Amino acid sequence: MNKLELISTLKERASLTKAEAAEVIRIFFDSLAESFIKGERVEIRGLCSFHIKEYKSYTGRNPKTGQKVKIPPKRLPFFKCGKELKERVDY
Repeated sequence: MNKLELISTLKERASLTKAEAAEVIRIFFDSLAESFIKGERVEIRGLCSFHIKEYKSYTGRNPKTGQKVKIPPKRLPFFKCGKELKERVDY
């Protein structure tokens, strides 16, 4: 499912216009992104949780040349599946 399909599903199930459904989805994703920027944990009960995982700097290799490359530290969102979602998928 992609973003447009999610908007269409929300539109049909909640009896919203396409613009209203798109706005709800935009607000949801913007709120997630803002929480990630602040370093906050996001939990959607029964579905999943996200937290920011911090990676330290390390030395990697360019696979094409084999040359050593310094990889800077980074922060990335980490997804963890919820128990109820696991049970629904693996029934």
